[in-house]
Amino acid sequence: MPDHAEPPQTSPPGSVADASAPRASRRPVKAVLFDFHGTLAQVEEPRQWVTEAAAACGVTLDRVRATSLADRLLTAGRAGGPLPARVPPRLAELWADRDLYAHAHRAAYTGLAETVDADIEGFADALYERLLVAEGWLPYPDAAPTLAALRDAGVRVAVVSNIGFDLRPHFDAWGLTDLVDAFVLSYEVGRCKPDPAIFWRACGMLGVDPEQTLMVGDTPADAGAVAAGCAVLVLPAADPGRENGLGAVLDLALPA
Repeated sequence: MPDHAEPPQTSPPGSVADASAPRASRRPVKAVLFDFHGTLAQVEEPRQWVTEAAAACGVTLDRVRATSLADRLLTAGRAGGPLPARVPPRLAELWADRDLYAHAHRAAYTGLAETVDADIEGFADALYERLLVAEGWLPYPDAAPTLAALRDAGVRVAVVSNIGFDLRPHFDAWGLTDLVDAFVLSYEVGRCKPDPAIFWRACGMLGVDPEQTLMVGDTPADAGAVAAGCAVLVLPAADPGRENGLGAVLDLALPA
């Protein structure tokens, strides 16, 4: 496990940001940290997820069966949401460690998928493999323009995610890698949001102070950056393919 990040000696308390709130009490934003799922990208539509996974196993699903399987698998728990209705005791330890170790992440989610009897050989692994390819995700339409505007303005950017697999190939496939300065992934750094240490690590990798940093996410775990001294913008949930308010980041981070 990597060395743990340590807090800076002087970090004023952060705040939850509002696009209309004045920034006079804070120094200019020099870096923005972005959550991944629900902030920059969303997992593919559930029926497509199931259909594509079945096809990889050599099985063609009709619409009715695909819809039924998707509904049951979502109840069981899908990486990218929703959380499982119940975690079987045999998976409890893997579930607790899923964002800290790659093997635990895969085993937890394939184990949940296996609780649904699909009668398709290799189906659980095929479902998981959809997470590992860019085609299994859909970036929000305002993600690329927002990242590009920050890069043009000289604002540093990091992706900070609780996740058990590498996101860099996805950003490569989407042509976004050059717009991100650092990837801070929980399974690589050994810390998960809302632990302040993961945000301190991100700030350290970017060479900025937390008080000059804005964290952008969509969950209470992302809002944990306040405890690290960062400002926070929490975005509303949005369906794949629809803008989710990332433009507000530019209002907060860039000079008027």
